[in-house]
Amino acid sequence: MRIDLHTHSTASDGTDTPAELVRNAAAAGLDVVALTDHDTTRGHAEAQAALPEGLTLVTGAELSCRIDRISMHMLAYLFDPAEPALLAERELVRDDRVPRARGMVAKLNELGVPVTWEQVARIAGDGSVGRPHVATALVELGVVPTVSDAFTPEWLADGGRAYVEKHETDPFEAIRLVKGAGGVTVFAHPGASKRGRTVPEAAIAEMAAAGLDGIEVDHMDHDEPTRARLRGLAKELGLLVTGSSDYHGSRKTCALGEYTTDPEVYGEITRRATGAFPVPGTGGF
Repeated sequence: MRIDLHTHSTASDGTDTPAELVRNAAAAGLDVVALTDHDTTRGHAEAQAALPEGLTLVTGAELSCRIDRISMHMLAYLFDPAEPALLAERELVRDDRVPRARGMVAKLNELGVPVTWEQVARIAGDGSVGRPHVATALVELGVVPTVSDAFTPEWLADGGRAYVEKHETDPFEAIRLVKGAGGVTVFAHPGASKRGRTVPEAAIAEMAAAGLDGIEVDHMDHDEPTRARLRGLAKELGLLVTGSSDYHGSRKTCALGEYTTDPEVYGEITRRATGAFPVPGTGGF
């Protein structure tokens, strides 16, 4: 089985619609794909309706969190999307995305970059607006060559010249909320140092004690020494180890299935979840 547990669609900052994403996942030879858009489940219904036969969909979301002024992302799988407490928190985070993006546009204007809110809104479309959309605007203007090049201290990285904070959930609260909605939590790309400061291992240990289920180890932003270190940490803390592409369509260079999760780990995730169940494909529309 080939299992990719971290992808994004146009419901947040990917370039594939949810329907296109599941079709592309099947074409890439995946057996299981998780749709984990940022702080939203809005793409799930379309993905389920288009799900090709032979492909299983894991519903999820990537939650924006912050600990000790360090941004981090928490993958949440197979939770009840209608559970009120978690739904309210996701809406709170999403509602702060527009003023944050407008703030980044204003900072870029102060730096002499002629980006406009209308340009960023056009790029975001119906998705939850975020830094990748602002980064894409910088690419369109020729300020940087790629989206990844915008995530530097010079521009949009945490603490960068055009960075603006937004509401982000405390990770211990996120773990509690996801558990309360019957879901499973995995710390996304915990060693992605090129994105900014990373969460100390001591804090990850505290999250494990609070119920964190796993950490994403095999990821494009982790080099081999980082993966080895994280595997050792996961073993020490009794955490599940996942691997994922973090696919964003054409917005990033990673391909669907570039990194995958062991079937036994996937089985354990599904066993722990009580809020929702994986959806088997029946042919789509």
